[in-house]
Amino acid sequence: MKLKLVAVVAVSVMAVSGCATITRGTNTTFTVETMPSGATVATTNGYGCLATPCTFKMPRKSEFTVTITKPGYKTYTGTVVTKVAGAGGAAMAGNVLVGGLIGAGVDASSGAMLDLVPNPMKVTLEPEGAAAPASQPNS
Repeated sequence: MKLKLVAVVAVSVMAVSGCATITRGTNTTFTVETMPSGATVATTNGYGCLATPCTFKMPRKSEFTVTITKPGYKTYTGTVVTKVAGAGGAAMAGNVLVGGLIGAGVDASSGAMLDLVPNPMKVTLEPEGAAAPASQPNS
């Protein structure tokens, strides 16, 4: 009887191992929107598109730089970082509470518990030759 109980517990723990990896996956969609649209996007992890708006399927654990260009506008460069997602953190907590240390390790190494920030990346491009904003005097 004890052997059956141990087997049931072991199977249950393995079933919930890697909860975020199973429920959220290791990839996510990342979207770039610009005003005006039609800008070219290149990322330091090898993704790109010829005209915004565009969406890529990215690994959740990617951190990268985005460069946006459009003739007549200043080049924009921004950074995308990772952050533990609410759902990802809950899955990780579930792994720890249920005893799925293997699952917790899988979720942490796969990036399944992470989100890309900002996502979507919304950028208003500045026309070339536009004056820089005047600094405000301290009062």
